[in-house]
Amino acid sequence: VQLQASGGGLVQTGGSLRLSCAASGSIFSINGMGWYRQAPGKQRELVAHIASGGTTNYADSVKGRFTISRDNAKNTVHVQMNNLKPEDKAVYYCNADVTEATGIGRVRFVSWGQGTQVTVSS
Repeated sequence: VQLQASGGGLVQTGGSLRLSCAASGSIFSINGMGWYRQAPGKQRELVAHIASGGTTNYADSVKGRFTISRDNAKNTVHVQMNNLKPEDKAVYYCNADVTEATGIGRVRFVSWGQGTQVTVSS
């Protein structure tokens, strides 16, 4: 199972971006999906998570500004980022807790996307 992230870019402070991530492959099911970010010199941190049933969880720093959503039929997860701040600048990664259908049965693992750069100018 592969994840393909898109939607990063350069915006001014206060602007908006929408990141998308699509899963493809021999997917049996997808449990939680999430977005993480990593700024230069910092550890990767959770931005937002959405469970298969729709329950969401956000980092305190993005609450009220970011909204995560998913389309289970399309195996996609999105994050709408509003009122962006310079401190939101980072490489954003999507991930998914997936169960893959293989020739020898089902395998469950966490898959990561390739990362997409978000830059916010002040």
